[in-house]
Amino acid sequence: MTNGNGADLVVVRELKTYFPVRSGVLRRVSAQVKAVDGVSFVIKRGECLGLVGESGCGKTTVGRSLLRLVEPTAGSVRFDDVDVWPKASADTRTLKRLRREMQIIFQDPYSSLDPRVPIGESVGEGLLIHGLRDGRQRHRAVLDMLCRVGLEEYHARRYPHEFSGGQRQRIGIARALALRPRFIVCDEPVSALDVSIQSQVLNLLRDLQEEFGLTYLFIAHNLSVVEHISNRVAVMYLGKIVELTSREELFRAPLHPYTQALMSAIPIPDPTLKRERIVLKGDVPSPLNPPAGCRFHTRCPKALDLCSAEEPVFQEAGGGHSVACHLVA
Repeated sequence: MTNGNGADLVVVRELKTYFPVRSGVLRRVSAQVKAVDGVSFVIKRGECLGLVGESGCGKTTVGRSLLRLVEPTAGSVRFDDVDVWPKASADTRTLKRLRREMQIIFQDPYSSLDPRVPIGESVGEGLLIHGLRDGRQRHRAVLDMLCRVGLEEYHARRYPHEFSGGQRQRIGIARALALRPRFIVCDEPVSALDVSIQSQVLNLLRDLQEEFGLTYLFIAHNLSVVEHISNRVAVMYLGKIVELTSREELFRAPLHPYTQALMSAIPIPDPTLKRERIVLKGDVPSPLNPPAGCRFHTRCPKALDLCSAEEPVFQEAGGGHSVACHLVA
């Protein structure tokens, strides 16, 4: 696994992505869904940063906002010191170059493929758009990439419905790698697969990271998967990052009560070992109207009076371990 000790490749500062809620005959904006609300982090070259949290916490929106598949509301993202959201939005050349450097692997490999197009054409479409016009060269590049992800050359002529879920995800990986990007957002790439296939795809992603020097943002809700592939882990809750540290430190000593609850839910393969289960009460609040103060205080078993009145600062707790919690001095 790449250690990720290089320079900063992706720098995210105070990222906010809100979705308007419209109502009435005139369809005026009556509220905002605060899907991502002030997120900051850095991803180093060659690193895999895991982003975990419950469904609906804003993980996928973060990944899509980095690539401008979703337009952000505020904040900044820099890729290799280039502004991903330049003030002059008409700078299409910069955006096109960034598209080549930054790719995504989608969660559902079937819905992300055109059912009417052979997968060879789907994988090679990016090469055509970005200037590789020679059909024979493009075809050879597609076949080479399919072989690298564990498929056969004759698969290029087949359609998406002819493949299993694991094979479709390999096609999605080949498509993302076709342009030889430096940064890939992996949006829950194994959550729709069987457990046995998950390990194969994860090992493939690790091997490709070593071979091509890739940098990953790996989005998942399964902490066991994140532990297998990530160098550092960021934990999200209701649009905010509540804890960020190295993989080893997070699994050794989680500091935030939400992270501790997530850790307690990880199954232990040894039936002789027992772990105290932390059961969170209540439902996740709506991002339409998030709680004041700490957003986790409505479900936190350790909440103080201060937690409902004042939002905790996301700050260093020592040893590269950052957390947003009033309980951590």
